[in-house]
Amino acid sequence: MLREPRERPRPFGRTDAVRLALAGALMLLALGSGVVVDLTPSNPGLAADAIAPTTIRAPRDAVIDNPVETTQAQDAAARAVEPQYDYTPYGASVKAAAQVAQLQLDLQPVDDIFNTAKTPAARETQLQAVLPSLSAGDRATLLALDPTQWPVVEQAAESALGRAEQDQIRKTDPTVQANLVTQYMPSNLGLSAAEQSLVVGIAAPLVVPNSAFSDTLTAQAQAKARASQPTIQDTIKAGQVIVDQGHVITPADMVKIKFFALDVSRVDWGKSGAWILIAALATALLLAWLWRSRPEYWDRGRTLILVGGVFVVAVLAEKLPGGRAWLPYLVPAAAAGMLLTLLLDAGVATVVLALLALLAGMVNGTSLELTAFVFMGGFAGMLTIGRGERQHLFIQAGLAVALTDFAVVGVFGMLGKHDVTGLLQLCGAAAGGALVATVITLGSFSLLGNLFGILTPPQLMELVNPSQPLLRRLLIETPGTYHHSLMVGNLAERAASAIGADPLLTRVAAYYHDIGKLANPLAFIENQASGENIHDQLEPEVSAMILKQHVRDGIDLAYKARLPKPLIAFIPQHHGTAILGFVYGKAREAAAAPLGGPKTAAGREAADAVDQSRFRHGGPKPQSREAAVLMLADGVEASVRSLSSRDEATIRGMVNQIIGERLGDGQLDECDLTIRDLERIREAFVGQLLGMYHQRIAYPQNKVVELESRRERGSRR
Repeated sequence: MLREPRERPRPFGRTDAVRLALAGALMLLALGSGVVVDLTPSNPGLAADAIAPTTIRAPRDAVIDNPVETTQAQDAAARAVEPQYDYTPYGASVKAAAQVAQLQLDLQPVDDIFNTAKTPAARETQLQAVLPSLSAGDRATLLALDPTQWPVVEQAAESALGRAEQDQIRKTDPTVQANLVTQYMPSNLGLSAAEQSLVVGIAAPLVVPNSAFSDTLTAQAQAKARASQPTIQDTIKAGQVIVDQGHVITPADMVKIKFFALDVSRVDWGKSGAWILIAALATALLLAWLWRSRPEYWDRGRTLILVGGVFVVAVLAEKLPGGRAWLPYLVPAAAAGMLLTLLLDAGVATVVLALLALLAGMVNGTSLELTAFVFMGGFAGMLTIGRGERQHLFIQAGLAVALTDFAVVGVFGMLGKHDVTGLLQLCGAAAGGALVATVITLGSFSLLGNLFGILTPPQLMELVNPSQPLLRRLLIETPGTYHHSLMVGNLAERAASAIGADPLLTRVAAYYHDIGKLANPLAFIENQASGENIHDQLEPEVSAMILKQHVRDGIDLAYKARLPKPLIAFIPQHHGTAILGFVYGKAREAAAAPLGGPKTAAGREAADAVDQSRFRHGGPKPQSREAAVLMLADGVEASVRSLSSRDEATIRGMVNQIIGERLGDGQLDECDLTIRDLERIREAFVGQLLGMYHQRIAYPQNKVVELESRRERGSRR
């Protein structure tokens, strides 16, 4: 995934320092705009009985006196106090004496009832007037009572009333009278059941309450119970949940919220400072990594702007909804990784995604879940998107992002971080974020590629179409060069695939590498249909100028056709600073000829005096593996075409010779090819050439045509 960094050609210098300062300042300034979210005075809108909009956590450890919970405990203690009454033994004695005196007074007229001179009807009438509360049974018992027994009954009634009135009798207990009289009935008087019932009937009406409910005493008892209840304290730990999102905020919760001033609109300077510091650190690390591991991107301003821009936009997108419940999960952060993978490489995308995930977790309450969500989902998208040659790859990448995010949310749900409702909300947000990331990547990567001069697969597919104007001109005006370009494309594509380079880019570069020959087609042997080579009549220096000119002409034509600059770079690099061997040899022979040829000492000295630089291309040497493959493929195809025998041994020998010459000439010194890569390129070339020049069956009709052709040529002679 991450390439091995190449050795830097120079140490960190003044230019690098200026670039670092400028890029760092611009990125930090852009990231600093996220402070606006923190500097804006917040209005949480938190109040008792309201719904918590987000999960509210304690910012630090604290021990809080909670008056609401204390009051609730005091109220509970007060409610547990029993009602208080004003009963006292002394008051009960006074009340008992008064009631007994009243009974004696009420019973005085009863003595007259036992006068035998009165008729039964008169006695009954008198008794009903004196004791109207007596039941019919008790009246009958009294009228039938022996006069000598009446004092005993009277004494029993007075005794039971006095003793009953000594007990606490509350107004709230109206049925206690008869029970008390029965309870305190003297047992030593030998009363019958009817006589005992008569005693109850006489005394019970005079049993009155001697204890009333006392508001004052009750209030005093409740106050004492309240005073005995200690103050309740809440021990809070940093990060502890005070109120979960969606739950009702209770008055007790509001005490904690007010203690931490979480309900106060204020500017969070600490949070702003922390954001600036972590943004500066992330920016410095990203730029340092680019300088250390991707010098080709570091030295190219537009690419540096692309990386910085994608990083800044993605971080700010995570910053804006920070602290909210599910909105951060809807942010399409995976688009950053997929875009950088398509436009640059997976190494850059991985580093940017890792820093983005860390920042996303920090701005959302140091959330490990969101960090894992952003990194793992984005990484799955990077692995699946490939080179983005087909639209179905984008769909696969979106599905990979969504499924990975589902898994991350599910893991934290299993750890108890979410209930079912929260889990469904986050999964819905994850699906939406994956969909938006896919749409953004698909819709913008070609646009960004054009804007920042980066070749994208769709753009390359369009350029390789034979209907392109330059390719049509090659086909019509220089058919030999066109065929040569196609063959070079086949060779280069297979070799690029073998070493893990970009095969599509290499093929497209092969198609356009010789477009400069359109300016002078007959100067190149593949377009000389008549078989006459104009260089046979030209001085070697002139031939060299003409041959080298096709590189400059190709660059001019490419700019006029508005080909992408990365593609134009292949035109001079496919020759590098290689020597024009044929014309250089002619120049050496011409210089040595007057002195007896190159076999004589003087001739060799004259030949060696020929300025080799006049017969070399202007370069630069190949700067990438794709350009190096194109250089080798171009030389191999032209050389093998000139062979009279194309068996495997001959082809392999020519391939080895071309690769050895380019390697010995230092043409591959500035690219990242390894010895292993060269071996794979060699085998790819041989395999492709054997397929192109395989032996065919000699059909009889072909033999007839060949014989007639020879006979015709002989007659002409």
